[in-house]
Amino acid sequence: MQEFYLYLPGILLAYAAFSLGIFSPGPNILAIIGTSMSVGRKSGIALAMGVATGSFTWAMLTAVGLSALLTQYAYALFVIKIVGGLYLLWLGYKSLRSAMSDYDLTATTLDGETRTAFGYYSRGYIVQMTNPKAALSWVAIISLGLAPDAPLWVAAVIVTGATLMSIIMHYVYAVAFSTNLMVRVYSKARKYIQATLGIFFVGAGIKLLSGK
Repeated sequence: MQEFYLYLPGILLAYAAFSLGIFSPGPNILAIIGTSMSVGRKSGIALAMGVATGSFTWAMLTAVGLSALLTQYAYALFVIKIVGGLYLLWLGYKSLRSAMSDYDLTATTLDGETRTAFGYYSRGYIVQMTNPKAALSWVAIISLGLAPDAPLWVAAVIVTGATLMSIIMHYVYAVAFSTNLMVRVYSKARKYIQATLGIFFVGAGIKLLSGK
């Protein structure tokens, strides 16, 4: 139990980075919202679960790959943390720039004709798996939670917890943001949310780069 508490701060920081990242809607989230609004909640939920499954796949690939790499080359964590830190700084810059802009949140829909629920699920999975930013995000998230001597279970805990959050939060987007009212409410709070995200990502990026 004492060992668990030793790694808990890093695990919680990784959770925070992941959950806050979802609060900043990217193309996938906007597609989920748009699909729920224009096609229906069932289709939006199917798309959301496909995206969440893709996120889990990237998480597993990243965790297993990094763990295997660190087993052979312990110094590789230094390089990984630099990559993750720089990416977090980039996310922070984008979030702060977004907070200062005046654009409105605009829901989108996927190209093509209406699909079955499985079709939307598959499309969500494919879109997430072909998104290189998803891989970089997971490198940064896993790096926040890993210490040089961290056992494999630390990565497993990060992946498991983040996957549960991904399923819940993507589902909430599909259900709660399926109306124009919720989109307008979020749009009014967007600048404050983006500013908060920007500050967090910059701080997390500096933490990784400084090695603290």
